[in-house]
Amino acid sequence: MSQTPHETRLRVRYAETDQMGVVHHANYLIWMEVARVDWCEARGFQCRDMEKEEGVYMAVVETSCRHLRPARFHDQIRVRSVVEEANTRIAKFTYEIARVADLDSDEELLATGFTKHVYVNRDMQRARLPEKYRSLFGIE
Repeated sequence: MSQTPHETRLRVRYAETDQMGVVHHANYLIWMEVARVDWCEARGFQCRDMEKEEGVYMAVVETSCRHLRPARFHDQIRVRSVVEEANTRIAKFTYEIARVADLDSDEELLATGFTKHVYVNRDMQRARLPEKYRSLFGIE
């Protein structure tokens, strides 16, 4: 499956840093969620509409984040997200998180990761991705 990655830009807030002055590791998963919601909106739908209208949710069942370099307060961050794998039962998003380059330096990769999701209904029972969303996830 090969889709065009979607990019989300963020600025590190002071509240996201820890006592060492670096971004606390839990915030990377939050940034992945922000990027995933942004990915959906860029394809013309909102997760909340799929939940409300179809009764289908994307439940997170697995996460991974490999931290390579620290992000710090006020850094400009770029999260590149793409659906690496999808079918009518699951979707796996992968992410690259980087510090955005200024005019004098290259972009610096900070972390990579993924989230894996299963589709569930309101009762948290497995469900299938509704037909109208399948092409957006690259499912034929």
